[in-house]
Amino acid sequence: MKYEVLVEDSFYHIYNCGNNKENIFIEEQNYPYFLKLVKKHLLKTCDILAYCLLKNHFHFIIKTKENILSKDISQSFSNLFNSYSKSINKKYGRNGSLFKDRFSRIKLDTEEYLKNLIIYVHLKPSHHEFIDDFRNYKHSSFNSILSDKIQVY
Repeated sequence: MKYEVLVEDSFYHIYNCGNNKENIFIEEQNYPYFLKLVKKHLLKTCDILAYCLLKNHFHFIIKTKENILSKDISQSFSNLFNSYSKSINKKYGRNGSLFKDRFSRIKLDTEEYLKNLIIYVHLKPSHHEFIDDFRNYKHSSFNSILSDKIQVY
């Protein structure tokens, strides 16, 4: 896969899965912990427009902030994934890579693509048959997008 540099003031679909399709979220408490790390590491360099965390993979739709160096954006993602991996490895007595390779990224070039991708990401829990109605899935941004309340972990 060609490595695409994350650039400032751009929209991206960011996603990755567990190494060997293993679960990256092992217990319920792992989901809010991951989001806490997202807040700590990513919000300095990007805004999260939508997300969905599934057992063995995740999706984010982000917009990188202006006046941020590409290396700083990439480093914030590296810090997130390294921090989460180390925590999971320590807690569950595992070692090695938690995530498959480098995270994937697709730069979004049209508003239409962005809108369709937000729908796609929120439908993933139903698509994978984790839940019948995606609107009831608690590890996505769907309900917080519709709410006037900000969800903070």
